[in-house]
Amino acid sequence: MIRVLIVDDEALVRSGLRMILEAMDDIVVVAEASDGAEAIAAVSRHRPEVVLMDVRMPRMDGLAAAARINQTPHPPKVVMLTTFDLDEYVNRALRAGAVGFLLKDTPPHDLAAAVRTVAAGHAMLAPPVLKRLIDTFAEREAPRRDLARKRLGELTAREQEVIRAVARGLSNAEIGRELAMSQATVKAHVSRALGKLDLTNRVQAAILVHDAELL
Repeated sequence: MIRVLIVDDEALVRSGLRMILEAMDDIVVVAEASDGAEAIAAVSRHRPEVVLMDVRMPRMDGLAAAARINQTPHPPKVVMLTTFDLDEYVNRALRAGAVGFLLKDTPPHDLAAAVRTVAAGHAMLAPPVLKRLIDTFAEREAPRRDLARKRLGELTAREQEVIRAVARGLSNAEIGRELAMSQATVKAHVSRALGKLDLTNRVQAAILVHDAELL
């Protein structure tokens, strides 16, 4: 079962999300929280695998909470939920360590699929959000590209191959087949590369590769 924490300041929204997710055979909602501070405490107490986090909340918003949660040992996968798809939110959320960004009008089936996707270690961005993000990458200036390439230059050639494959959205199994490696070896390369780059997850690595214009 995939353990999920729902974080939203509106009780009605939390109830709706719970109903959708608990209708699935492979998902269980272990807790709810009404703001970012409660979310941090709930992660420590209930150890969810996935956190569905609202962006705009009182006391502590979802962006600040996501950053704090991703600094903890073995953090859950954080998916941001919002009614907005503004670039500011998308960029801040992903750089805070979120691995997904969905709009609140996402259909129930797609919401459940997103939970499964991030629990399996992949990123999940709503189509309109992904388009905005790609458009933003297309506008990056040369200094950002050069800095990203310099950072990636710290990796071995093999690690760079693996990280570029990660940025293309490939799973460890797919990377292994493409580069003739075992999944364990791919996982080790990804872990070492993230450590060298001081990154916490695959989405941040993908952002760096896009910044470097290496896809």
